Amino acid sequence: MGTIGGHCFWLGIRFVSNTWYSRHSPFGDRWHPLRWVRPLMRPKTLALFEACTIGLVSGLAAVLLKWGAAWMGSYRIAIATQSPVPALALMAIGVVGCWLAGWLVQRFSPEAAGSGIPQVKAKLAFGPITLDWKSVWVKLLGTMLTLGSGLTLGRQGPTVHVGASIAAQLSRWIPTSPAYRRQTIAAGAAAGLAAGFNAPIAGVLFAVEELLHDVSGLTLGPALLAAFVGAVVARSLGGEILPVALNLSRAATEFSATEIPAYLLLGLLAGWLGTNFNRGVLASLGAYRRLKVGLPERMAIAGGLTGLGMALLPSEFWNYSWLREELILGDRSWQVAAIAFGAHFVLTLVAFGSGAPGGLFGPSLILGASLGSVVGALVGAESVTTFALAGMGAFFAAVSRVPITAIAIVFEMAADFNLVLPLTIGSTVAYLVADRLDPGSLYDRLLVLKGFESEVTPDVDLLADLTAKDVMHQPVETLRAGQTLEDARQTFLKSHHRGFPVVDDRGNLVGIVTQSDVTDLDAQELSPTEPISAAMTPQPIAVQIDDRLSDIRFLLSRYKLGRLPVLEGQRLVGIVTRSDLIRAESRRLGGEFNPQQPRRPVYAIYKTRGPNTGRSRILVPIGNLVAAPALLRLALAIARDRQAEVECLHVISLGPNRSPDQTAIAPALLAPIRQLFERATRAGRLWDVPVHTQICLAREPAEAILEIMQRRRIDLAILGWRGAIARPGPQIFGDALAKLLHDAPCEVMLVKWGDELFHSKTIRNRDVVRAILSLDRWLVPVGGGPNVERALDLLPPLLKLTKSASVTLCQVLPGVDQQSPETPEADDLPTEVLDRATQRLDRSVTSSVSAVAIAAPNITDAILNLAHTLDSQAIVLGASREGLLKQALYGNLPAAIARHYTGTIIVVRGPL
Repeated sequence: MGTIGGHCFWLGIRFVSNTWYSRHSPFGDRWHPLRWVRPLMRPKTLALFEACTIGLVSGLAAVLLKWGAAWMGSYRIAIATQSPVPALALMAIGVVGCWLAGWLVQRFSPEAAGSGIPQVKAKLAFGPITLDWKSVWVKLLGTMLTLGSGLTLGRQGPTVHVGASIAAQLSRWIPTSPAYRRQTIAAGAAAGLAAGFNAPIAGVLFAVEELLHDVSGLTLGPALLAAFVGAVVARSLGGEILPVALNLSRAATEFSATEIPAYLLLGLLAGWLGTNFNRGVLASLGAYRRLKVGLPERMAIAGGLTGLGMALLPSEFWNYSWLREELILGDRSWQVAAIAFGAHFVLTLVAFGSGAPGGLFGPSLILGASLGSVVGALVGAESVTTFALAGMGAFFAAVSRVPITAIAIVFEMAADFNLVLPLTIGSTVAYLVADRLDPGSLYDRLLVLKGFESEVTPDVDLLADLTAKDVMHQPVETLRAGQTLEDARQTFLKSHHRGFPVVDDRGNLVGIVTQSDVTDLDAQELSPTEPISAAMTPQPIAVQIDDRLSDIRFLLSRYKLGRLPVLEGQRLVGIVTRSDLIRAESRRLGGEFNPQQPRRPVYAIYKTRGPNTGRSRILVPIGNLVAAPALLRLALAIARDRQAEVECLHVISLGPNRSPDQTAIAPALLAPIRQLFERATRAGRLWDVPVHTQICLAREPAEAILEIMQRRRIDLAILGWRGAIARPGPQIFGDALAKLLHDAPCEVMLVKWGDELFHSKTIRNRDVVRAILSLDRWLVPVGGGPNVERALDLLPPLLKLTKSASVTLCQVLPGVDQQSPETPEADDLPTEVLDRATQRLDRSVTSSVSAVAIAAPNITDAILNLAHTLDSQAIVLGASREGLLKQALYGNLPAAIARHYTGTIIVVRGPL
């Protein structure tokens, strides 16, 4: 409702000020009652207002977070000091406070977990991340509780998240283009970092260096203003971020050329240790994930371990807020600095891996100051302060991989030009070493763990390869050249358009007429009965149907136009507006527009992503909601055995004449499939299998599934089939399923459920699942070929679904007549393939495995007779690449079995 209300407010103001009064005010423009509103509605004015608001609110949030965390931390120290058992008090406060913070985040805003930098990067990449007011207050309260409970995390990462969330919320209220909305979110992140460190330049550099990788004026303008306002507010209300900046008279920095080798050594150590720190962060996240507990429990464990670790240290380590100042001033020995480095290193890994709301910026600076103090003391430096400050920048650059931002942060906090060269040497060397040992950004890897694939957006014109044909509106509302000016005026009164193309009887464009052309005919000395040609603009600027959108954008900006007619020769075929260009850029940024494929087969309307931790991916297209739970149960069983991920897909078919990107689907129609996907995600957590879900609109479901296979790099597709014959003739699967079997590049498993599952109209999901769990007797024909082995590989995880399953492997030798006197005995049949399959399956399953060799002239009859004799409940067919695959697509084997066999059939086809 906030988004709708904000849009309505701004659009209403614009309408009243620019339209209604311009038509109906009797006072003229000079005495316009709302003339003061018009300057505020200009894009540049709105941008300045928005940037200032973002900076102001971000600065206030940073001050609130600083004082809230400090207040809670002081109470923790006071309680622990007065307690007869300080260690128990520290652990209890850590467990209770962190559990409350975890519950708050998990209950109200799961996106508020962690530092917040990965969430901002995902949002800037148009990922399905929510940044709103809920994220702001949950992040603030959660971080206060986390830091107040003693976890050694920083508050600057959360301030970046809070600033970006504030900007995202404001951008919903003030209508802007998607590209500018992205810049606004980056400006909010810059304001958050600037407010957290009192470093506006560093905030802007971080937005450019890490978030956007863009230095255009559109990026720098809002970011600079928002960061400046945020830093001013934070410094005015929150004080200096680095108190020693006021006391450098007793801790002066010094630098000499003879110390350059020592700073090179500092950079080398910071790069190596920073790389191991990042690896430790990822290892800690993996260790907590293997615990299979919720966020509150993980944070409670981290709080307890942190309290225990601090209890083992001297009491001055209980409050780590003094560390950076004392280390920079050189008031502590190098032994204390080394202990501080080791303790802070381990405790930060313990805290961050739990998913607690808190960042790595603050810990990186403390670790860098500790490392710099140790190196400065050991090399006998005249000023340990300089080494401590240089170490802060070096370790920050090694962890975050933003060397320019690291230099700017420390320089702005210390405000000392003597630090420029030491900072540059240490930060540059640390960055180069870290990137050499372990390339890539830590935040990109955290995104991958959350299920977001990081993609680099090339710095190219998004409209360069698009033409007018790709985005133009057609058919176009026009006026005829023979109509009168009164006709044109009446048309404008009935329409919301402000201009119309004028065409002749053959549809050729001859001019364009705007609302202002027909508003005041007396001033133009024109009669209402005169033809439109008397007031229109002849030979207007127009474009051809194959002109590039980049050229069209130039014409619109150069001549300050709102629309351009599109011609094919001289005939009017469409019209392009500024809104069309903005919409095209938005769709291109979101990856939803491909001019090389005008009829896009798939358009996602719902998507969730699990962790990308599997070795392969299994696709499960969902069509029948009744049988879907059993199909998903098979997929989860195979995925757990293969350590794979499961991709659930539901395609809504629109037909050939509807456009997916312009079709609205009622939420009530999506509710059942979304509920199914939510249950699948929960089941995946129980089975320790990552589950991704997606709902798509498409004209052709088969084409959509094939595109998803290629885009998501699917290794196995599990398709459900009810076994009904599509039409008389050789093709039995229907067009869509036959196309998938024929064209799918991955391995395919086709499952035809037993007919008894669908005979009852009251069948329920749990009945289907119960039926698949009761498949105790399996029949597997083997006849050689590469897909027999694939069928045998898929069978063990399926057999684990039942408690007491038995498998019969059979080999049917065709071309032998059982009634002929020359028919060989079973012992004389060549059963090498059967024996190898039996030995292989017997080694991989605990179920009962038996083998049968049959001599029969008809494979289908033999399989059906054996299944009837053994009372088999499921038949697994491994289609051979040459013979059986052709039969599966066009022949008689699955068709005959589907007609006469009432149990479950599974057909396996290997990758093409």
